[in-house]
Amino acid sequence: MKTMMKRGIALALPLALVFGATIAAPSQAADTEITWLVDNGQTSQDTGRALIAAYEKANPGNKVTLVLRPGGTDGDNLVKTKLATGSMEDVFTYNSGSLFQALAPSKNLLEMTSQPFMKNVLSGFYPVVSVGKKIYGTPFGTAVGGGILYNKKVYAKLGLKVPLTWADFMANNKKIKAAGIDPVIQSYKETWTSQLFVLADYYNVQAASPNFAADYTNNKEKYAKNKTALRGFEYIEELKKLNYFNRDYASTTYAQALDKLALGQGAHYPMATWAIPQIAAQQPANLEDVGFFAQPGPKASVNGVTVWVPSGTYIPAATKNAAAAVKFVGWMTSAKAVDVMNSVEGFAGGPYYIKGASIPNALPGAVKDVVQYFTKNATAPALEFVSPIKGPNLEKILVEVGLGITTAKKAAAAYDADVVKQAKQLGIKGW
Repeated sequence: MKTMMKRGIALALPLALVFGATIAAPSQAADTEITWLVDNGQTSQDTGRALIAAYEKANPGNKVTLVLRPGGTDGDNLVKTKLATGSMEDVFTYNSGSLFQALAPSKNLLEMTSQPFMKNVLSGFYPVVSVGKKIYGTPFGTAVGGGILYNKKVYAKLGLKVPLTWADFMANNKKIKAAGIDPVIQSYKETWTSQLFVLADYYNVQAASPNFAADYTNNKEKYAKNKTALRGFEYIEELKKLNYFNRDYASTTYAQALDKLALGQGAHYPMATWAIPQIAAQQPANLEDVGFFAQPGPKASVNGVTVWVPSGTYIPAATKNAAAAVKFVGWMTSAKAVDVMNSVEGFAGGPYYIKGASIPNALPGAVKDVVQYFTKNATAPALEFVSPIKGPNLEKILVEVGLGITTAKKAAAAYDADVVKQAKQLGIKGW
């Protein structure tokens, strides 16, 4: 949920990302056992295990052990603690963008700029894992779109159309509620999932305020003071007041929310398309009942999707197995590794940033929906990919809005205050 300077440039022609040149072979390393830390999402686990099995088969004598971490703030804190104490695994996969910047990469991570395998990585990915001209990570997974996953059967039954404005979206919700179906699913048992209404609205924020990212980074713009940026907070408040959430939203997990959506127990779930592989695993018979549309804004003429660039895979500077770690990370930039990921998921959630990567022809409907926005060039990178500032407590602040504990205005102001410490730690001027 996926970071810095000029991140949007990688997303203008995403369909072209799946085509590329030949793959250079990574350098060899001595036989060594290494560890790899990933988040505990089911897709990450399944993909990680498949990649390790393929790597070990192709590289006899090399062993990789998968280690799991929680998602959200707990995972962020664990990663920082491991790096600070020198106890990080030999390789770890984590966010690119602003959360990557918060890791003090120059101090804590092994530089990869001159590694031969970086030729396999599309240069559009470099800025989201770089400090200055030094590169510290490789892409893991695909770009994805953030917005609203919806149940197409519910829409068909009620004669609803995909909304292009927030007013249209709320009109749909009213009809869905009247039909006895939960209009909007929320899953606050896992607090990170609370962020999508704000984060996925960035396409609309950028359209209204093209300089928002730069001004926000330089302490000249605030969520609480910018009417368009504030709307993401207000959307949650509006939905709560109208009782449009599922009754058990405070205790619902991410996995349960995906089940509810796929089974038509709820009509909408604000989420990114990284959820599609998990829906395929949990509810394969209902995968095609799920569609996707961009988060609607104030105008039908301004309609596009907010995009998350892939996570990065990194090597801590303190590792004692640098050569073996580099060999493994290099292998994961190969077309072969992408084929393994495709074999696990059965499809890609979006474009890869690996040259020579393939993408399956048979894509789920929700992914096809996302691809249409890329084709129309109606995309904008999430704020965390165009600004190094992302406060750590956004998810918990938004849970308070959703629970009715605080107002949208107060929450936006709280988040504006939340980013101050990080901005100062990063040494950004104006703070």
